[in-house]
Amino acid sequence: MAALRIRLEADLGGAARAWLDQATAEAAAHGARPEGPDRAPAPTWELRFAEAGRRCGPEHADAARVLLLHAANATPTTLARVYAQGTAVERRAVLHGLPHLVAGPEALPLVEDALRTNDTRLVAAAVGPYAAAHLAPHDWRHAVLKCLFTGVPVEAVADLPRRADGDAELARMLGDYASERTAAGRAVPGDLQRVLSLTAPDSPSGPAAPQAPSGPPTGE
Repeated sequence: MAALRIRLEADLGGAARAWLDQATAEAAAHGARPEGPDRAPAPTWELRFAEAGRRCGPEHADAARVLLLHAANATPTTLARVYAQGTAVERRAVLHGLPHLVAGPEALPLVEDALRTNDTRLVAAAVGPYAAAHLAPHDWRHAVLKCLFTGVPVEAVADLPRRADGDAELARMLGDYASERTAAGRAVPGDLQRVLSLTAPDSPSGPAAPQAPSGPPTGE
């Protein structure tokens, strides 16, 4: 977080830096927001979270929002609320913040929600380090396939080589998907063969990963 703050401040103008200083101070000083029907209005830092794109610029909004969440020491409950109330770009920032804020699997419902969408911004953010650490194997395999379905580059999938290594079930799913695409006369995504090659065990004696069926050139 300290390194992120330094990089962000180096890129921001004076007014944006001043806004960030004030917003993170407000986040650090906030009290817990009561839950339930009589809960208090949203704390000021949550309003600042929404305006980060306007204050810092769209290219810096994710970093500013992650810093706000960290300064507020946002709990899984708070993250779920901010995610539910946010726009797509605000939800993306929440997903980016998860590995810095939640040590266990409590925030997996947010990842699962993002993976049910077809918004490539959310899908790419959902397969980051938090998903790599906490998604169950079955759900993680489907997340990889979701990237192939939606055109999200597999470089977005955190820790892909480790989790794919020796995964025979992932290899089977990839092969089935490639066969379906080929049978329908559709292109097989170029990233599929790359992921498939990762499923072969590292051991020289292990079986080689199966080859995806040949088909039309990559691209629609």
